[in-house]
Amino acid sequence: MRPGKFFNRTRRMALKSIGVLGGLVVAKQVQALHTESHLDDVAKHRIVYQCNKAEPEYLQHVLFSAGELLRKYGDDVEIVIAAFGQGLHLIGKHPQRPIPKELQQRTGSLASYGVAFHACGNTMKALQWTDKDLLPFAKVVPIGVDDIMLLQERGFAYFSW
Repeated sequence: MRPGKFFNRTRRMALKSIGVLGGLVVAKQVQALHTESHLDDVAKHRIVYQCNKAEPEYLQHVLFSAGELLRKYGDDVEIVIAAFGQGLHLIGKHPQRPIPKELQQRTGSLASYGVAFHACGNTMKALQWTDKDLLPFAKVVPIGVDDIMLLQERGFAYFSW
């Protein structure tokens, strides 16, 4: 078992008990214990969500779905949200698209419970963003679509709206 894994499991169990993933209780952004997909662990379930739009309703669906899987499976699910194109604004410190603050707070909450957020390096270059433009828990990958492909090759299910 990785260091910190027990702590993550305890936090996930607490999450299940109090149901805070709705983002209503989160008062500030939080730093995840790990920001990468824990590919060395073998969770029974693995899923990567494509997040390529900035519309609040779309983002709400992606985040709600990830939260529901986390509540249902706890430590037995590994979730990656791959953000590229307009979806990258969800994890931007100062998004150039209108992203509701509660959705960014929800991303912080999900990240603190082990959900990984991957940011497309190509999209970042197009926006002239650096790592400093992202929320602290986001991990930059060179090419967002390549990241999704590689995750699928490692057994992740792929989901897109």
